[in-house]
Amino acid sequence: MKYGFNLAWRLFKHEAKRGELTIILFAIVLSVAAVLSLSLFSERLQSALTAKSAEFIAADRLLESGKPVDPAWIDKAKEMGLQTTQQVYARSMVFGNEQMTLTSLRAAASGYPLKGELKTSTELFGLGDVTDSLPGPGEAWAESLLLQKLGLKLGDKIEVGDKEFNLTRIITDVPDSGFSVFGGNPKVLIGINDLAATNITGPGSRIDYTYFFVGENSDLDDYYQWLRPQLDREIHDWESVEDDDSRLGRSVGRAEQYFLLASLLAIVLAAVSIAVAAQRYSQRHYDPVAIMKTLGASKKLVQRVYLYQITFITILGILLGTLVGFVIQHLVVLAVADKVTVSLDVWHWRPLIIAVFTGTICAVLFSLYPLLKLFSVPPLRVLRRDLGAGMSSRVLQFSATGTAILLLMWAYSQNLKISLILFVSGIVLVSALLIITYGLIAVGRKLGQGKMGAWQLAWARIRRRAMDNSVQLISFSVTIMLLLVVLVMRNDMVSQWQDQLPQGTPNYFMSNITEQQRPALNEHFNQLGVKTDVFYPVVRARFVSINDETIRTAVTKEDEKKDDGRNGLGREANLTWSNQLQKENKIIAGQWLDKWQEGDDFGVSVEERIAERLNIKLNDKLTFNIGSEVITVTVTSLRSVNWQTMQPNFFFVLQPEAMEAFLPTYITSFHVATDNKAKIAELMQPFSSVTLFDVDARINQLREIVDQVSVAVEFILVLVLIAGSLVLIAQVQASMDERLQELAILRTLGAKGSLIRASVIYEFLIIGAVAGLMAAFANELTLYLLQSQIFQMQGKLHFEYWLIAPLVGAITVGLLGAAGCWRLLTLNTSQLLRKMV
Repeated sequence: MKYGFNLAWRLFKHEAKRGELTIILFAIVLSVAAVLSLSLFSERLQSALTAKSAEFIAADRLLESGKPVDPAWIDKAKEMGLQTTQQVYARSMVFGNEQMTLTSLRAAASGYPLKGELKTSTELFGLGDVTDSLPGPGEAWAESLLLQKLGLKLGDKIEVGDKEFNLTRIITDVPDSGFSVFGGNPKVLIGINDLAATNITGPGSRIDYTYFFVGENSDLDDYYQWLRPQLDREIHDWESVEDDDSRLGRSVGRAEQYFLLASLLAIVLAAVSIAVAAQRYSQRHYDPVAIMKTLGASKKLVQRVYLYQITFITILGILLGTLVGFVIQHLVVLAVADKVTVSLDVWHWRPLIIAVFTGTICAVLFSLYPLLKLFSVPPLRVLRRDLGAGMSSRVLQFSATGTAILLLMWAYSQNLKISLILFVSGIVLVSALLIITYGLIAVGRKLGQGKMGAWQLAWARIRRRAMDNSVQLISFSVTIMLLLVVLVMRNDMVSQWQDQLPQGTPNYFMSNITEQQRPALNEHFNQLGVKTDVFYPVVRARFVSINDETIRTAVTKEDEKKDDGRNGLGREANLTWSNQLQKENKIIAGQWLDKWQEGDDFGVSVEERIAERLNIKLNDKLTFNIGSEVITVTVTSLRSVNWQTMQPNFFFVLQPEAMEAFLPTYITSFHVATDNKAKIAELMQPFSSVTLFDVDARINQLREIVDQVSVAVEFILVLVLIAGSLVLIAQVQASMDERLQELAILRTLGAKGSLIRASVIYEFLIIGAVAGLMAAFANELTLYLLQSQIFQMQGKLHFEYWLIAPLVGAITVGLLGAAGCWRLLTLNTSQLLRKMV
């Protein structure tokens, strides 16, 4: 064993000096560096985005409770190094200026908010400044809407329950205020120590207690593991921003899935490069193995020597790849530092472990078949150079390769669905390419005949090197397909983000507009140069039955387990009516309401998800209570709704004729630039009874998150493109030995240099064009599966890439092939023959 180790080490040093190990070493370095840089940057970026997104819930984690929790829980959190604070929520009447209105009362403890910024102003609807303090004893802060409704000004008194408060500041932004444009009474903020004096928390009151926690993820997870056995599902709810199903939560979740996808594709690219390098490495050592066997070396000694060499290469490649990957991600972090705040102080071990695991698995499994072929080289090859390896079965190679790729993707992602989608798409592509290869052979046989020119020589070479070209074709196609997937997914994803928040997106919503106020409000806004959006009629109703089967209007978590009746919404429904299909709504079943005719039942269109949740089908009859009146309508259609648009969306849209007897209020929206917020007071002054919702701060925060994610996605794309380009170069380099012999023969037979150069370029152009075309088709399949099954996006065809991919494939592969072969193409006949010796 010692002899074998020493011999392997001596050969390793000898070949390292000659550059024999360059390709396989480079492939391992590439695999480790690509996976480490992408994974480490993704982990750090996800941490940064999650930390930024945590501002929307004012903490890293929330514990919501229907009653005060055991103080020992909070003490335990502090013992584990977590920051904590709390807030009590209640709906309470507030009295002021001899008027009253219902408000959302918040009683905050010291330290709130743990994440995000609380902003206040001294002017109605002002921009607001960040404050680190909270209302003092006997003080209250309120939103502009409250002052507008009650005709108050700063310094006036308001009454909350039994206690009187001095109004000292106007709230302009609360981090955890959410995105709802329907709910929401004006907010009032007081200190938690003043809450008891109000006497509003007695028996029968609806009080919610929220406890905020901030700390390292590991500490938070450990705390939750300790806390979970003590939680009551009926009372407690533990949440993070990742549990959020809002526009923000979906955007961050989709970005994280994209980072995962990019890293998975980097692993596949690394695997392809190592497979190519290992194949070339084994072929280059057929002669040394034959000589060793001729001199009496046993098969076990040969195996030991080359396994040791693979081990040395793997260790060196992992070390160099780790260094290169760390430098790459560090440079990327510095490059995006002005747009995305990514901390270099936080280290994540998982990317390093995955990178080392990737390098090891790729080196072992992708080298397995080439090494086994190498070990089977007969000693007679010393005399007969035409003899190769005795092992020809590809079953083992495909099994090892497929197992390695699937294992690496699943181990990294822990997501079997996304791994299988990529894996199956790759198998479909490879199968199609094998068929295409036979087609190219047939075409090459036809086009390679006749007077020998550069074009004919290129096709003849494609036919003669059919199996090697099939490997190259598969390698190029898989690489181009993976690059297309990352590129097109990035474009589709960023486009959808930007579409949901275009410039001029409404940042203020108004509700409780009466029929009499609507014309005057519209005219008043037009005079001041502000355009209002569509006025949607709204009526509040209780959803009481489906097909005369009574449903539960209030649903608890315990009720969800029972089978004694259908569940309802759990709250009142907002009904609207219109014959015009709302923007970003699509009919997926049935007919829209404009098909109604006199004598037909009154119809209703139901949003698809609520229909699935409540088991509502077409032609079902739904009954609603509106005040003392009852209305029954028939389900005529199901709709898909894009909930990510900043517009009011509705579960139920009714036939207008069904609602003629009801007097609605209206909801609408408008846009005012952030730097022109002072105009809001003038706009709303004549309409004190109208409820105004300010979502400008939420939109700006969401747009900031989306911009940061978009920038990060672009750099992830660049990293994958670089990795893919390096794989293409490695593939071109793998054919250099055979091309050297080919060129020497052609030169000896008198072929001109221009003819040879043109034929090589044509060969790579043909292979690149075919690879690009096949990659475009496989890209469509992969994208459809990913977008529909993983990213929850609307799938679509990308016809432009059916033209772009073959063109770019031909140009890229042609340039890389010409660049890789150029040194050989410039050598004369004697130089080529000397290099063959």
